[in-house]
Order: sequence, then structure tokens, then C-alpha cells
Amino acid sequence: MKVTEVVAGFAKPIVESLGCELWDVEYVREGSERFLRLYIDKPDGSVDINDCEAISRAVDPVLDEKDPIAESYHFEVCSAGLERSLKRPGDFERFMGSPVTVKLYRPRNGLKEIPGILRGYEDGKVTLEAGKETIEFEKSEVALVRLRVEF
Repeated sequence: MKVTEVVAGFAKPIVESLGCELWDVEYVREGSERFLRLYIDKPDGSVDINDCEAISRAVDPVLDEKDPIAESYHFEVCSAGLERSLKRPGDFERFMGSPVTVKLYRPRNGLKEIPGILRGYEDGKVTLEAGKETIEFEKSEVALVRLRVEF
């Protein structure tokens, strides 16, 4: 089992007990350092520094006890953010009809990033309404789908 799955397993109930939801768990290397990050959200999106601090204080001792990572790392708790990545089918369902940006591995019509309205998601295939056209992207084309904030 991956470190992120193990951490999500014990962190999720702690995060939920503090009135938030666990959006994602990330374990990454940045330069010579490793980071374990929990991304949290609330139904109304009002995550603040106090939520991050409370969850960090509650999860940190459990991380020490369970010790799921052998090497040294930095632990952070962050808001999922307004322009969060959509990863799971439930993420796509929740934000159907929302403005998104689809980032592609290879350019399509000269573009690697295509903005539009999320209109469909099935087995990794993403459907976007971009202006007056509907565009479908195969799972193999899509590097990332991220919410897009319009001002």
C-alpha cells in the first residue's frame, strides 16, 4: 500500500472529526527535501489557518506513532485551494458544470491548456464545453484537470 493511502486511512477520520474533509494526500520530493501534505476542504470552502493548525496538531502525534515513512520529511496541512486539481470520479461529479482548465500532455490545435466548462467525466474521459464546441479528451491525453476561478 502506498504511503499516501496509509496516511489517508488514519488521517481522514481525524480531519472529519474537526469539521473538514480530506481532499488529498501528497508525498513528494522537492529538491533534496520530502514533503507529506494533507489538503483539506470544507463544504463551503472556508478553510482557514486555524483549521490547518488544528488538523496538523491532531494528525502529527498519530504520524509519529504509526511512523509510515522511513526517511525524514516535512509535514504540512494546506487548503485544497480554489483552483484545486480534480482527481477522483467524485471530484468531477461534485464540480460538474464548473469552469476548469484541462492540461494536456501534448498540444491540441497548438494549445496545452484548454479552458472550458466541465460537462462530462467517464472512466477518465473528460468532456469540456469550450465556447460553442464540445471537446472530448481521452484519459491518455489529460495531464491534469484543475478548477478555474473566473473574475
